[in-house]
Amino acid sequence: MNRDWAATAATLSQALPYMQRYNDATVVIKLGGHAMGSDAAMLEFARDVVLMRQVGVKPVIVHGGGPMINDMLKRLNIKSEFINGKRVTDAATMEVVEMVLSGLVNAKIVQAISAQGGRAVGVSGKDSGLIICEPENEELGLVGKPVKVNPTLLTDMAEKELIPVISPLGMGMNGETFNINGDTAAGVIASALKADRLLLLTDVSGVKNADGEVMTEITPDQIADMTAEGTIAGGMIPKTQTALDALNAGVRAAVILDGRAPNACLLELFTEHGAGSIIRLPR
Repeated sequence: MNRDWAATAATLSQALPYMQRYNDATVVIKLGGHAMGSDAAMLEFARDVVLMRQVGVKPVIVHGGGPMINDMLKRLNIKSEFINGKRVTDAATMEVVEMVLSGLVNAKIVQAISAQGGRAVGVSGKDSGLIICEPENEELGLVGKPVKVNPTLLTDMAEKELIPVISPLGMGMNGETFNINGDTAAGVIASALKADRLLLLTDVSGVKNADGEVMTEITPDQIADMTAEGTIAGGMIPKTQTALDALNAGVRAAVILDGRAPNACLLELFTEHGAGSIIRLPR
């Protein structure tokens, strides 16, 4: 017998308990970083998502698109300013943000999943009033703070075994369009769906301690201590805060993991070891 085939069969057999564990579970995945910039990585991600749906998991994809937005703004000679890591979004910038997120990035992800046999549908947070926002603050312009999520559209899609692919846009009380941080959008959607898992794919291997070692499991108290000490800093702060907010809203666990690692989502869900750093409330 071919050893590779035997290893594949053994791996599938070992994954069975985890497939049973996640059957009918909602898993919200924030896609960003490397997996969005490489065709090979996108293909692998799409195949993993289709496999998840095939074995009974209900994946919901929320994507970012910052580098693609930056490229388009540069091509159009529109200057972009950031305050505390967030893009100041005026009307001209918002047009580009919506065009890139919904017209380019979203369509690319839907196409990749569909090419692997999945039934993906692209939507934005504006569709069916999915995410209602208010301005985060006056300085940032059309950057939205989600105040309400209406998940009916997503639950209807799950019943039809469709895979939602969501661009992080929201609608204001007066019908205006808002740009939402991708992690934030994924967190509030996971919270509204009471998801079993929120997977935040990024370009680092997880949350690291003071010695630079990835912590495979973290409690909210540890996050508070590590943030106060400065061990958790920079872009990891909003990711861990998104995870904590989701846990407090009823999500069972959140995981920060490396989207560059092959089959990262499958490793997290269907193996004993998992991947990245899992954050959950004390048992």
